[in-house]
Amino acid sequence: MLKKKKKENTDTPDMNTADQENLQENGQEQAQTETTEATAEVVSAEDKLKEELAQANDKYLRLYAEFDNFRRRTIKERAEARETEGKELLVALLPVLDDFERAQRSMENAVDVAPVKEGVTLIQNKLKNILAQKGLKEMTAIGEPFDADLHEAITNIPAPTDDLKGKVMDEMEKGYYLKDRVIRFAKVIVGA
Repeated sequence: MLKKKKKENTDTPDMNTADQENLQENGQEQAQTETTEATAEVVSAEDKLKEELAQANDKYLRLYAEFDNFRRRTIKERAEARETEGKELLVALLPVLDDFERAQRSMENAVDVAPVKEGVTLIQNKLKNILAQKGLKEMTAIGEPFDADLHEAITNIPAPTDDLKGKVMDEMEKGYYLKDRVIRFAKVIVGA
C-alpha cells in the first residue's frame, strides 16, 4: 500500500511538499494501525487460550471437589452401615431373650420338670425359626461322606461296618450355612 501511494505521489507533479508529507504520515499511521491489529489478534488469541485454561482448571477443581465429597460421603455411609448391620437380627432376637427371662422366672417356682423342658424346647424352636428366616441353615453331617470343605474332623474311630468307613459317625458341633455359604464347619468324628 505504501509503495502504491508513494508511486501516486511521484506521478502527480502538481502536489506540493506539504501534501506529500501528509500522505507519508497517513501511510505510517495506516501501517501502525495494521501492526496494532495484528498484535491485538495475537493478544486476543493468547487471552482466549488463557481463558480456556482458566475454565479447564475451574472445571477440574470442581470435579475434584465433587469426587472428594463423594468419597467422604461413601466412607461415612459405610461406617454407619457397619455400626447397624446386625440391628435387624438383634431386634428379631429380642423376643427370644424375653422368653428366656420368663422361663428363668418360672423355673424358680417349678416343681415339675416336664413343663420347663417343654418351655425351653419352644424357645429353641422360636430361635431356630428366626435364624432360618435370616438365611441360617443347619448342616446335616451324620452318615454323610467326610468332606473337608464342610467338616472338621476331630478324630477317627474304627467303623463298625465297611460301608461306614470314610463317613461321619458322630457330630460334636453342628455346622451351619448362611445363604448357601458355610459359616461354621461341623466338628465330626469320622469312621476309619
